[in-house]
Amino acid sequence: MIVNCVAYDRGQKLSDISLTDVRSHLSRPDCFVWVALKDPEPGELAALQEEFSLHELAVEDAQKGHQRPKIEEYGSSLFVVMQLLEHRGDELHKGEVAIFVGPQYIVSVRRDAQLGFADVRRRCEQEPELLRHGPAYVLYTLMDSVVDRYFPVISTLTAQIEEIEERIFSGQTTKTQIEALYSLKRQLMTLDHATQPLLEVTGKLHGGRVPPICTGLQDYFRDVQDHLLRLKQSIDNLRDMVTTAISVNLSLITIQENEVTKRLAAYAALVAVPTMVAGVYGMNFSNMPELQWTYGYPAALAVMIGIDLYLVYRFKKAKWM
Repeated sequence: MIVNCVAYDRGQKLSDISLTDVRSHLSRPDCFVWVALKDPEPGELAALQEEFSLHELAVEDAQKGHQRPKIEEYGSSLFVVMQLLEHRGDELHKGEVAIFVGPQYIVSVRRDAQLGFADVRRRCEQEPELLRHGPAYVLYTLMDSVVDRYFPVISTLTAQIEEIEERIFSGQTTKTQIEALYSLKRQLMTLDHATQPLLEVTGKLHGGRVPPICTGLQDYFRDVQDHLLRLKQSIDNLRDMVTTAISVNLSLITIQENEVTKRLAAYAALVAVPTMVAGVYGMNFSNMPELQWTYGYPAALAVMIGIDLYLVYRFKKAKWM
């Protein structure tokens, strides 16, 4: 559906308009139109394609969705795809926004995302001097907003990793912790897939041959890339933390298993000594002198107890018990 369709002139909002009024506003040289859609039907995109002469390949990508973050240039227009990430419970949900930018229009198509861009529209309308740059400035604010929304995701993942680390070092080294760490690793991979391609292509908007529509805003797009670089460093650091936490958790589990093995070995030794002594005297050979000795039975018990007490002393000293 169409969320908003607004006309702007020289950085000032004119009015909310319908699609049938778009052409009359585009005939004015200093006017541009900003259309926002959410989960549009094919017919709605087709109508916009006709109104703004959108490239058919870009429209096809926006309609199908599930695109890799990218920036493509079609003549005097741009087509930008970015992924929208939102935490829903313990899972990281992935949406998408496709943006068509031309000299006199900007169309944002949002899919599978709950949080919209009303705050971005307010920000732009509160900065009329910058909004005079036209659709390119709106593109910057949209990209800046999407990138800034990645930082709370990073903060949430960082808090989850620190919580898991506390549980690990408090002795709760269970398989549940490993499962939680692998879940975090998957979320980090999703975040990396959203930011890494965008980092690669954002340089097109401020360095080298800049698209004509973005001329004059290179410093702003460079700021977006700086934020993406910070995100990349944070993602790399968190990935190292997760990998280290998994290794530590597995090591602690191995140590715990070794401790259990030591205890079992110690208890087995305590049982083995009496079993061996009793087994020897249970053979009942006629030439065994102890069989006729009055104190043979108490002596055998004393030997068993004495050896076991010595073993207990040695095992405790070696911290096996």
